[in-house]
Amino acid sequence: MNWKIVLSIVISGLLLYGSCVPPSNEVPTDISIDIEGPVFQKIHNFQDRQLRDSLYFYFHHNDPTHRYLAAMAFGSIRDSTANDSLALLLGDPADEVRAAAAFAIGQAGAVSGESILLRAFSREDTSGAYWLANRAILEAIGKCGGEESLLALSTITTYQPKDTLLVEGQALGIYRYALRGFTLPEGTARMLDIATDGSYPVNCRVIAANYLFRAQNIQIDSAAVPALAEVVNTEPDARIRMALVVALGKTRSQPAKRVLLEAFEKEQDYRVQCNILRALGNFDYESVKPIALTALKANNINLANRAVQFFLENGDSRDATLYWQAAKDPLPWQIQLGMYQAANRHLPAYFVDYRDAINSELRQRFRTANSPFEKTAALTALSEFGWNYRHIYREGFRAETPAIRTATMEALAAISNRTDFRAFFGEGYRQVRRELLGMFLEAMQTGDPAMIAIAAGALRNPNLNYQTYLESYGLLDTALTRLELPKEIETYNELRKTLAFFKEEPEPQPITPEFNHPIDWSMISRIANGQAVVIKTPRGNIELELLPEAAPGTVANFIALIRQGFYTGKVFHRVVPNFVIQGGGMRGDGYGSLDYTIRSELSRLHFLEEGYVGMASSGNHTECTQFFITHAPALHLDGNYTIFARVSNGMDIVHQIQIGDKIEEIVIQ
Repeated sequence: MNWKIVLSIVISGLLLYGSCVPPSNEVPTDISIDIEGPVFQKIHNFQDRQLRDSLYFYFHHNDPTHRYLAAMAFGSIRDSTANDSLALLLGDPADEVRAAAAFAIGQAGAVSGESILLRAFSREDTSGAYWLANRAILEAIGKCGGEESLLALSTITTYQPKDTLLVEGQALGIYRYALRGFTLPEGTARMLDIATDGSYPVNCRVIAANYLFRAQNIQIDSAAVPALAEVVNTEPDARIRMALVVALGKTRSQPAKRVLLEAFEKEQDYRVQCNILRALGNFDYESVKPIALTALKANNINLANRAVQFFLENGDSRDATLYWQAAKDPLPWQIQLGMYQAANRHLPAYFVDYRDAINSELRQRFRTANSPFEKTAALTALSEFGWNYRHIYREGFRAETPAIRTATMEALAAISNRTDFRAFFGEGYRQVRRELLGMFLEAMQTGDPAMIAIAAGALRNPNLNYQTYLESYGLLDTALTRLELPKEIETYNELRKTLAFFKEEPEPQPITPEFNHPIDWSMISRIANGQAVVIKTPRGNIELELLPEAAPGTVANFIALIRQGFYTGKVFHRVVPNFVIQGGGMRGDGYGSLDYTIRSELSRLHFLEEGYVGMASSGNHTECTQFFITHAPALHLDGNYTIFARVSNGMDIVHQIQIGDKIEEIVIQ
């Protein structure tokens, strides 16, 4: 029989079949978590130190909670050599243990995991006792399976709306495939069906809708417009609306455009409006321009920022002076400087007088700005005109504020990375290239981790061949040896990539910090059940519910930093409308950390709603102080970022936070 048919039958059988007979009543299967219990802490210490052999011991323990915790540990360790051992737990009497094992196998992402997961479906179970595991297995296949499994997964038709866990697993699996770059028309059709059919459970529909939003290079036929439009116009859950408006845009059909324009006018949720503007970028500029211009003046600054992004991405050279004029309107500085940037980006080269005036005004804005983040926005706008490179260097390279130095390097890197570099600079391009190289090499000598990391990335430009101007790589080697580990691990890995690029060697695997910061369990014992953490800001308070069961090491670190007063006076340095706010860094620019790192604690929680709090990182096990809070579902972050809290009160404040807003303090109540 054809392998695809066999696979389809096997996976479809999940509706009625599991991987083992139902558990006996005599075998304990309940999972009971006690975060202050010695075994919970011991297993998490083994996970923290990545002591695999010590964890394997618990795979055979009589207590299912111990087996569960040990299996979950490998979801964070992400080591495919554990797959064969984890396979034993796929036949465990406890559904949660099986689900944990499937999660861990998926997290490793190895091709070898696919056959192990598929074999777990081999025994009959008419009771549905293992549907948590089945859900986890379907999602895990999406993280490691091949295209044949995707086809089988996409063409399951036996799952009904009442089969919540199975439909969730199918949707998550198809979505995980898409995040790896694998999509099929059959998968897209299935996700359309789930997302637009109100009889399916809402979380299943949110997952499917986010696939239609995030999946790249999928084709959504115009025939889907009526069903999508019906949901956009009637669906009460904004999570579904905000994703499906982007799907409508992907059809690029005129009926879809009409639906989006009408929906924008009546929509009350700014997040949906942001995504409508994003979707309208697929259509002719002139018909969308009026709505985008109106949105620039919206009371909600996140929506206004999204309008700026529309003009940056889709602007017309004929309207460059219009953008310049809008930049002078009485709007927040973020919007003004964004429109200056749009004007500088789209202004035709022959508008010399306008160009000089725009850049003169931007230089003045940089000099008079009170906020360092306003200065960074001015530098970004200046970088749109490449000949500003010397001015940008003079004004920002030696600034006292790290965020300004970082923005300076980002601006210079953006100029270096222009796709039209040679055409833009004409006969002078060689001289400009030499000067930029000098600036990037000077950055290597500053010891500033952000400047070094950005310069290292810029030097890898394959079109400018910076390496041909270097007699040796001594400056880079020296910069590498001077970096402090683990706190500058992001820069260290970036610079290693550049050295390998120059030497025409394969790109090195990122180095993961060695264990260096044990979990302080006394911090966990100091928080009583139900205690909240409050982030105090000038705009109001944000109350968090901590999740120590899912991420005890992260919670312990967060509490310790709070008790030290570390977060007092730190800023939110990153705000992406309808995505996240991020803060808590040492320097206010997203780079650097304290002299330690903590381990990633990756759980089966999903970024399915707004208000999840996760740890920022530059790769597995590089977390320290920075955290982010989501504006909306962010399922593409699942399994890669530690979730350690969620907003319990003050979500309206989260939506108001803007770049540069300070954290007055964080307290435990």
